[in-house]
Amino acid sequence: PLAVFMKLAGLLLTSLAAWHTGCFLAHLIPKETIETSVAHLKDIGKKPLLRAPSPKRQKCDHWSPCPPGDYAYRILSGGGKAKPAKICFEDELCVTDSADHSGEMMTFINKAPEGSLLLMVTQDDGSTRLKNDAKKLVEKLGSKEIWNMKFRSSWAFIAAKGFKLPDNIQKEKIEHSDKKNNRYGGWPAEVQIEGCIPRNLI
Repeated sequence: PLAVFMKLAGLLLTSLAAWHTGCFLAHLIPKETIETSVAHLKDIGKKPLLRAPSPKRQKCDHWSPCPPGDYAYRILSGGGKAKPAKICFEDELCVTDSADHSGEMMTFINKAPEGSLLLMVTQDDGSTRLKNDAKKLVEKLGSKEIWNMKFRSSWAFIAAKGFKLPDNIQKEKIEHSDKKNNRYGGWPAEVQIEGCIPRNLI
């Protein structure tokens, strides 16, 4: 019994000494140091957060840059009345509205010199505002869809005058109005063509 009592007394004295030592050290060490140490301990084992760098904006809002020596372009048809059609070439927007669609288009195409790149797009409404003479001229430039255009169809087209475009680029796209699938009430969703044109072709 005496040996057990001595062991218990020794354990009690050791615990009291440890407690007093802890209190003494707590008074000596600044509170900020303790909080910082606890925060570091909590961070141990956590995986570091890897953040991807913000993507660099490319010409005409391309996802990836065009190769050096290429022109960047993006053609976007209109979406209803609120979203006008856009043509971007080398980061410059070059779309203007007009009342005389057929006449101005034909004049522009006929006066464009050899080696010209022609980008065309509709807003509202290419099927009725473009006359047959204008459509024939666009057909000669290589359009396959100009005669298939319907009321408020979304249409985008890129053509070359006096040279041949690469076979691997998309040259034309069309989307017809459909009451069940229209994005903008009486208007279909926009269509878009984008890409890069080697400068040495022009």
